[in-house]
Amino acid sequence: MNKQRSTSLGTGRRPKVVISAECLGRLEALAEGAIQRNPDLADRLLGEIGRARIVPAAKLPQNVVAIGRAATFRDETTGQEKTVTPVYPEDADIARGRISILTPIGVALIGLAEGASLHWDTRDGEQRVLTVLHVASQDVPEGLEAQ
Repeated sequence: MNKQRSTSLGTGRRPKVVISAECLGRLEALAEGAIQRNPDLADRLLGEIGRARIVPAAKLPQNVVAIGRAATFRDETTGQEKTVTPVYPEDADIARGRISILTPIGVALIGLAEGASLHWDTRDGEQRVLTVLHVASQDVPEGLEAQ
């Protein structure tokens, strides 16, 4: 089973999460719809939503991971960097780096700001630390997720 705990390194506290009010209802509906198929993941998403600061889209900081914003993170164990764009499930395309918000990494990254680190347990039970390095300053234009 794949689990993650979002924590700030050295403090034991989870990093702040900020989510746009415009996507809140859809994220909640996705999580509730996933409860039967993947209860652990659904609970993690609902937990992240529950602790998030909800802001209007216009007030969402540009350095925060959001639906449609490309985010680059580093695996602190391997030093490998990867760029992904969290999207709604129907727009996911792993070959193009578009990951569903209903994946463990999608749930882990959503709402985190540049510089935030989170602890991540791999499927092999290995604990890793991922750090958000960069968030694209603009959302992916509407409709591009599905191309």
